[in-house]
Amino acid sequence: MQTTKTPPRILGLYDVPMWTFLEQDRQLRLQCCTDCGTWRYPPGPACPDCLSPDSDWKPVSGQGEVVSWVMFHKEYLPEYPAPYNVVAVRLDEGPILISNLIEDPAENVIGKRVKLVPVEMDDGVVLPRFELESA
Repeated sequence: MQTTKTPPRILGLYDVPMWTFLEQDRQLRLQCCTDCGTWRYPPGPACPDCLSPDSDWKPVSGQGEVVSWVMFHKEYLPEYPAPYNVVAVRLDEGPILISNLIEDPAENVIGKRVKLVPVEMDDGVVLPRFELESA
């Protein structure tokens, strides 16, 4: 278990199912349009491609590629003591998630493959984190 506090989450109407699946099943599920198959992240009321309001929460592989990252050396929130990393991961299904790598990178990680690891925090909240895949 990670020993830092969980930053406050602001749960919107459309993202509660995502967090519920992650906490209960340790599986990341994202909205997927049932009409055209477009993945929807962040979740919302209608498909950005065909405007259909119909969607289902489908599991994603949790695998992807780092498209951007940064190492923060200043503490902006007490829940994130410096230094800490933030990554943008393009999932194999297409959506980009903003998260953290479990281990701080020692080198540039853009283009590196990662896999999702659900991490339970001290307060029981489960957050989606990523780890680098072995070469």
